[in-house]
Amino acid sequence: MLAETVYLETIDGVTIEADIIRSQAAIIPATVVIGHPHPLYGGDRFNHVVQAIQRAAESLGCHSIAVDFRGVGESMATHDNGDSERLDLAAACELVDLLEPDNPIIMAGYSFGAVVGLNVSHPYICGWLSFAPPTTMMASTPLAAHNHHPKVLLLPEHDQFTSEQQLRDMTSTWNNTQIEMLQSVDHSIAVGAKMAATNALSALLATLR
Repeated sequence: MLAETVYLETIDGVTIEADIIRSQAAIIPATVVIGHPHPLYGGDRFNHVVQAIQRAAESLGCHSIAVDFRGVGESMATHDNGDSERLDLAAACELVDLLEPDNPIIMAGYSFGAVVGLNVSHPYICGWLSFAPPTTMMASTPLAAHNHHPKVLLLPEHDQFTSEQQLRDMTSTWNNTQIEMLQSVDHSIAVGAKMAATNALSALLATLR
């Protein structure tokens, strides 16, 4: 898995660092854009779940872009509690058209990054993949909730921040939303992240055919 580091500029003029992994597949079914967990608790693009999603994307013939949110690593500006971070993922979406013109985007994320991703709108987004989205960070209904494109939410069985019932209650009115339980793990998802990402991405890619 060979990553190429690039620098993106957001619509509000912030420089964001990101890693691209390009698939060598003849046909690229989608590009996966990935947000990392909370930066105030050590989250960055090198997180093991973020990298598991990138490995899964590569194994399925997809390009991927993992960003460092503003204030993390070499990304400029400061943490904005998930609001301006949406622009960081949107900048990655704009890069997709240069990598692979008109390529569908799957917006992915883990924890904080999952919540940010669910609040990003872009015409190329064809689905969302959210690992362990904390319901406490969703004070309002995310933009993706009523979008017709599919959403797969992966919830650890022993998540410390969100129960299955809380997530099902919160998403009960969302369109085209599926909750999958990750057995025998907590919010850190210490094992099984790549397999879970591969299965979920495969299901999302199947909707594009």
